[in-house]
Amino acid sequence: MIILIAGSSHTGKTLMAQKLLEKYNFPYLSIDHLKMGLIRSGNTTLTPNDDNELTGYLWPIVREMIKTAVENRQNLIVEGCYIPFDWKKDFEEEYLEHMRYFCLIMTEEYIKKNFSKIKGYANIIEKRFEDSLCIKEMMIEENIKNFEMCQKYDCDYILIDDEYMIEI
Repeated sequence: MIILIAGSSHTGKTLMAQKLLEKYNFPYLSIDHLKMGLIRSGNTTLTPNDDNELTGYLWPIVREMIKTAVENRQNLIVEGCYIPFDWKKDFEEEYLEHMRYFCLIMTEEYIKKNFSKIKGYANIIEKRFEDSLCIKEMMIEENIKNFEMCQKYDCDYILIDDEYMIEI
């Protein structure tokens, strides 16, 4: 089984991947780790701030890793914000039947009510050195956009509206 976990920054993708790893012993790939490895090694001139270009650069690599895992009958959790919403078009049915996708989305009300908590949990799994770019208005805008894109591309999503409780 391949599990894809998408969503904007601070929605809990890495935490969910970690919980799935602990419960099912499925390894997980952080697309952020791949991104930083490619950037730090000099294999790309892109920077961590080139989000739009990074999806186009990283997704073909991740996509082929997923195909290899399916072909080898291996389980894998892939988490990150660089999974395009039209990801299904890149896989034939024989691959799709082994895949599940979830986009974590926080509602505007949840973000407004819990923004300080959200920022406080930013380091629960990974240690972020710089988090000043996480602004409430930007977070609301990104989550609204992700919700609209999930609806447009018929993607499964987990709506975080009242309480942050995701059952694994």
